[in-house]
Amino acid sequence: MKQILFILGIVCLYMCPGQAQMTSSQWQEDLRFLQETVHNEYSFLFKKTTKEIFDNEVEQLYNDIPSLEEHEVIVGMSRIIALFGYGHTDISFSHAEYAFRRLPFNLYQYEDGIYIQGVHQDYSNALGAKLIAINNVPTQEAIEKIYPAVNAENDQYFRAYGLNYLGIPEVLHAQGITSNLEYSVTLSLEKDGTVFQQSFEALPQGDRVPIQYNQVFAHENWLEARHQDSTPLYIKNREKLYYFEHLEEEQAIYIRHSSIMNDRTESMAQFYDRVFDFVDHNDVEKLILDLRFNGGGNNYLNKPIITGIIEQQKINQVGKLMVIIGRQTFSACQNLVNELSNYTNVVFVGEGTAENLNFYGDTRMIALPNTQIPIFLSYAWWQDKPQSQNADGTAPHVPVMMSFEEYINNEDPVLDAALSFSGDNFKPDPMDHIVNLFAEGRMDQLRTDVISMVQDPRYVFFDFESEFIKSGQSLLGANNMAALSIFEMTSQIYPQSAKVWSALGDGYSKVGDVIKAKGFFEKALSLNPDAELADYTKGRLKELGE
Repeated sequence: MKQILFILGIVCLYMCPGQAQMTSSQWQEDLRFLQETVHNEYSFLFKKTTKEIFDNEVEQLYNDIPSLEEHEVIVGMSRIIALFGYGHTDISFSHAEYAFRRLPFNLYQYEDGIYIQGVHQDYSNALGAKLIAINNVPTQEAIEKIYPAVNAENDQYFRAYGLNYLGIPEVLHAQGITSNLEYSVTLSLEKDGTVFQQSFEALPQGDRVPIQYNQVFAHENWLEARHQDSTPLYIKNREKLYYFEHLEEEQAIYIRHSSIMNDRTESMAQFYDRVFDFVDHNDVEKLILDLRFNGGGNNYLNKPIITGIIEQQKINQVGKLMVIIGRQTFSACQNLVNELSNYTNVVFVGEGTAENLNFYGDTRMIALPNTQIPIFLSYAWWQDKPQSQNADGTAPHVPVMMSFEEYINNEDPVLDAALSFSGDNFKPDPMDHIVNLFAEGRMDQLRTDVISMVQDPRYVFFDFESEFIKSGQSLLGANNMAALSIFEMTSQIYPQSAKVWSALGDGYSKVGDVIKAKGFFEKALSLNPDAELADYTKGRLKELGE
């Protein structure tokens, strides 16, 4: 009997579907297939990285494959794909026999640190603990090690989707956080002022941590840190893609919209018809649209939101149209955010979005020929903003990040900030206002308004210094006197900025005043600039003949 079982085991090892081990050459063939597919069909993805860097990384992994374990090869491919820097472009960690396992917790980064927001009931003592280290690797160092393996569009994308790579044993090993592939991983945690060690056993292959809106919600065998005595608006009616409530006391309407898709009970167009009809016939002075959990969908469904807001004159005003964004605002919802920015008087509150303003989305799936592991490559370029205005993501006008204590106590500081914000004399696009004053020649008003805005805490989102320098530099060669005027005004506001004085040096060098240029470059050096600026400034002085 034992002999029969042994023979059956050998037969299954070599003949059962999905059980055959890949050879190094087969993994290398899959890697070459990926490389050739990208070059032949997706070369447009080389925007944030170069073909040379991509090919060098491919060659390094190709040569390393014979000495790597299978999961290390997969994570190596993930690092290569992550070079593109687009959140839609990815490799599956969940395919068949190559599926990675998950540790039984959910991490979430709050204002005051990374905490275990949800956990399997077997580890209840770890619920609500702050992450200090993984396998004795401090949290920040672990993040730096894991980051290159994540297809992070920006830091917000990593916070939303990359952070839980810290709960994948295969990634922990491949990125050097553990020395061997271990399905029992020890975390250093802090709770109630006490630091302790907790070992977690990985879930069975194929099992996942039950996450919705990037959070574990208490059910069955899973616990969450939030007190269950009440439910804040932002996670109320979770079964619905969108819903609204009239906040009568605040004379506001609150909408949580969590996917750009039609709900099976009511289309988006029907829903927003109902919303705007309510606004028309009720005492509503402020509309708050909560997109913080909206990961996208079909951006062709955005139109009724935009047109409806434009038609609502009493709502489409600065300070009365507040839109909550965050680390999960992504894909088609980034398109919605762009359209709101372009066509309405919106004020954004919360955290930055997870998507670039202009981005590659809409993926095609290709299967690697030997392993059949799915690769997702983006092919559609979405551009809602001029290329010159592209950015890593949309930054909020009113930045607010929730603390862990606020989360567990069911508070919502983001909604509170939206409700309390006053739009009186607020300019959502300060640079647009400044440029208009400059074009009209109203220089005294420009200086007055700039000084007022720089001192106004509502403009903490805007980097006046960098934007002024950038504007001046763009004018050099076309209107040198205007550029000098901008630099000089900026130097009066930021007299301790080495960047400003260096820019003035460039300006006066451009108009041929070598003596003033040298003086400003020397002033910049005296202010202890960073190494890069110091090297640049010394180089400019050398050119001018010290």
